[in-house]
This record gives sequence, structure tokens and C-alpha cells, in this order.
Amino acid sequence: MEGTESRSDASSSVVADWSLVFWTLCSVILPVLITLWCSFQRSRRQVLIRDIFRKSKHDWHYTDLFGQPSYCCVCAQHILQGAFCNCCGLRVSEGCLKKADQLFLCKEIMMRSDGGAHSSMPHHWIRGNVPLCSCCMICKQQCGTQPKLCDYRCVWCQYTVHDECMMDCLKTEECTFGEFRDLIIPPYYLSTINQIRKDKRTNNEKVVPYCRKHWMPVIILANTRSGNNMGETLLGEFKILLNPVQVFDLSKIAPAKALQLCTLLPCNAVRVLVCGGDGTVGWVLDAIDEMKIKGQERYIPQVAILPLGTGNDLSNTLGWGAGYAGEVPVEQILRNVMEADGIKLDRWKVQVTNKGYYNLRKPKVFTMNNYFSIGPDALMALNFHAHREKTPSLFSSRIINKAVYFFYGTKDCLVQECKDLNKKVELELDGERIELPNLEGIIVLNIGYWGGGCRLWEGMGDEPYPLARHDDGLLEVVGVHGSFHCAQIQVKLANPVRLGQAHTVRLILKSSKMPMQVDGEPWAQGPCTVTITHKTHALMLYHSGEQTDDDASSVSEQDHVREQTDEDV
Repeated sequence: MEGTESRSDASSSVVADWSLVFWTLCSVILPVLITLWCSFQRSRRQVLIRDIFRKSKHDWHYTDLFGQPSYCCVCAQHILQGAFCNCCGLRVSEGCLKKADQLFLCKEIMMRSDGGAHSSMPHHWIRGNVPLCSCCMICKQQCGTQPKLCDYRCVWCQYTVHDECMMDCLKTEECTFGEFRDLIIPPYYLSTINQIRKDKRTNNEKVVPYCRKHWMPVIILANTRSGNNMGETLLGEFKILLNPVQVFDLSKIAPAKALQLCTLLPCNAVRVLVCGGDGTVGWVLDAIDEMKIKGQERYIPQVAILPLGTGNDLSNTLGWGAGYAGEVPVEQILRNVMEADGIKLDRWKVQVTNKGYYNLRKPKVFTMNNYFSIGPDALMALNFHAHREKTPSLFSSRIINKAVYFFYGTKDCLVQECKDLNKKVELELDGERIELPNLEGIIVLNIGYWGGGCRLWEGMGDEPYPLARHDDGLLEVVGVHGSFHCAQIQVKLANPVRLGQAHTVRLILKSSKMPMQVDGEPWAQGPCTVTITHKTHALMLYHSGEQTDDDASSVSEQDHVREQTDEDV
């Protein structure tokens, strides 16, 4: 009996052990299998969605969470996640995506040709998800107040109408294109121009709105890789308000190709808004110079800036601000572009010729819009550039970028890698040799701002200085004693060493290797001769918005200097 009981106890313990092993394996393997199955389904779903996006005429983008209460335009159900069209603003759930493609047309960038010329088009209404705080064009009451899919919005003029106010006449009424009619390229205009070119005619002037007095079509060129990565969001917002054909992503298409749209538009009327840093602006201005070489001078546009970079000194000089972080609505940006005044900007040729009897390499040639420098600020830019090349993912924020610059500036205060620069270089202004004091850096300025918002030429503003403009054909040349001196100038605790103004600047690096930069593009340079001469003018737009304290003081100081000069005369 005892033996039987012991055997039964042993067998039951074995069963219990195997049962424990089995359930342990189940608890481990089952979640893994469920995770793998969910991952497979997700990837399969993403492939299907991408396939729909690729074949669709809508500019679909998927989001995991809408920024405002949203309803599917097909099934009218409340949705938290789904797809939205960057051009017409449609919002649909994932399951209704295919049906939405069949039911709704997107914005037409060009009207289908029926052999005749058009000078108008009807509203293009889309139901639901109207902008917050929008008002009905009929009764002037607020739209979109009910928690359901309701009310209509025209994708061109952005007018909204209540469901109960929508009448049959509105569905066929001519669209006025709303507030930004003077900036929008209408679809019927492009189809008419296309037909004229096919017929080999040249009478563009009679095409509406070509003949309209105040029509100033705008082209948006956005660099989605600039600064704080806001370019992608801005592209969608501009496509909603304008014709999508006017909006270009510079990471996908070069400026030279995008600017060919100017040749279809009125001469001397086009405005370009560059969304990016100073480097992006320089890229666009180079493409405009290429248009001049091709004989397209009459189509040259005027350039405005939406600053998305780190420094944004050119943008600051032209009144567009030191940086954009979404604080101003896109509608206000377009208003600013409409109201901006045209001015000229000097552009300069920087030629770097290496020294040596047997040097057969061609000189390096750069185009300068902002400034050229040799010394500590170029060294900071060079170190920053090298660090960003190694780990580009870390440099997606303007604050981080400035913190890295601060780190390298502090390091240079201790190391002083550029000391005794005055013994290594010779400086000539308009052919006249300048005796240099003890310096670590030399900066040649074309614009008022430098180093991310500092008025370098003015300094503290406590002493008279010659007037400086960005369109007078003159360069301002200053010296700095080191990184600490640069920091003092930025907080208005010191003045720069003003070396003079000139039409031509020549700098000879006699020995050793020194850091140099042109408009934030740095490199290490051996013995050479740097010659800076005037190249051309760029047509820019100046935004005369609210002045900062620095701007106001600068204007008053310059007026005071001008008055003193008049009295002397």
C-alpha cells in the first residue's frame, strides 16, 4: 500500500511539474505570438495604406491623433486617428480611405481643358471639419459648433456655410478665391496658358487674372530639413490656402526647377517665400542668378523669408524676424508677404586663391550674402559643422544648436586657437593696406545682423560710426579680440574694432591654417589670398512690421549721424 501511495505521489508531482512547464511556456510564447501577429497585421495595413496613398490624387498623410475634434467625411463617425489630405483638408477613417478616393475630388491644380478659355470657376465645397472660429458667409454666425459632421467649407476661398444656409445657387456660384485671391494661381489660368502655348500664341496679357492690376502670385519654397523641422507642417498649411502647384518641398525638387513656374506668370510680379535658414535663401538666390544667365531676367521674382534656420541673420536684417516657431498664423504670413516692400540686397563674390608656385588648382569661388570671417566665429562654425555631420539627428532644435555654439565658444575662450591673427594676415581695403592691431578674428559684413541677432557694426552704440546698408555696394570690416570679446559685443558690453568700409576687400593669409566661413559654411584654409568683390543685386522683400528696441535705437542713431553729417556739410 505504501509503495502504491508513493508511486501515485511521484506521478502526481511529475504531472504538476509538466503542467507548470506547460503554462509557463504558454505565458511566454502566447504574448510573443500575439505581438508577432499584431506586428504582421500592422505592417500589412501600412503597406495597403501606402499603396492607396501612392495611387490617390489626394495628398494623404496619416496621423495617430488629430489636433482638433474630427469626423470622417464618409461615414460621419467621430475619429481620433486616420488620414487627412494636405491639399483639400478631407479627413477620413482608415476603413473609409478607399471610398473617400472615389467620392471626393481633390483640389485641381489645373482645370481640364474643354477647348475654351475660362476666367472663373465655381466653389469646391467639402462638408465637415471646418476651421475653429469660422463664420458662415450667409448668416455670419459661427460654424462647426455641433458635435457631428456638419457645415461646408470651400477649399479655394476658405468661406464656410451652415448646412441650413447652403443653397443650390451657392453650389454653382463663382468662387472669388477669398482673401488671398491676389496670391493664388487659379487652375483656369494654368489651363489657358497651357492651351496658348500649344497653339504657339504669345498673348498672355489678356488672360485673367494676368491682366489684373494687383495680382502678385506667390511661390512657396520650403526646406523641410531646416532648423526646427517645421517645414513639413508649413507645406500642408500653404497647400490648403493656395494652389498646391505653388508649393514646393526643396528636399524633393531643386529651386532652379521650381522657379521655372515664374516663366508662366506675369513679368516682375511674382513673389517667392523661402521657408528655411540663410543657407536655403542663398541656394534660392543662386538659382535666381541662373535665371539671369538663361536670359529670363524679366521673370525674376522678389524674395521674402520665413526663418526656420539657426542664425537667420539675413531674415532679421530684412524685418522677417530671428526665427519662426509657429507663433504667427500662416494667414498672417501671407498678408505680410502681400504688404512687404521691394528692396535690393548686395551679393558678393568671394574668391579664395591658394598660395604656391606650382598650384594648378582653380580658385574656390563663393557667393556671399551675409558675411565672411576668419577667426574664432569661423572656428565655432567649423566645430559645429563637424559635430552635426557625425550625429545629424541631435541637431533638430534651434535651442540645441545654439547650446552647441555656446559650448565651442566657451572652449575657445580658454584655448585661443586663433591668437596673433594680425601677424598671420594682411588686409587691404580698396587697395590700401590696413595696419592691424592685436586681433584674433576679422569679419567682413554685408548686412546689419551677425552671429544670430547681434548688430556687430554698431556695437554698444555709444560712439559715432559710418552708416551701413545692405544695398550701398560697401562692405563693413571689423576685428575682434577673441570669443569672449564676441560675447561682450552680443550683449552690448563692448564695441568691435572697426577697420573700415570698402568696395573691395583683399585678405592675404601668409602662413599656417586658419578657419574661414562664408554665410555659415566653414572650412579650414591654408595660405591663400581672399578677394571679395561686388557680384550682383538680389531683389528682396522687406517687412516693415513692429520694430524691436534694437531696431528703433539703430534707426535713431543713424538719423543722428545723418544730421551731424548734414550740419558738417
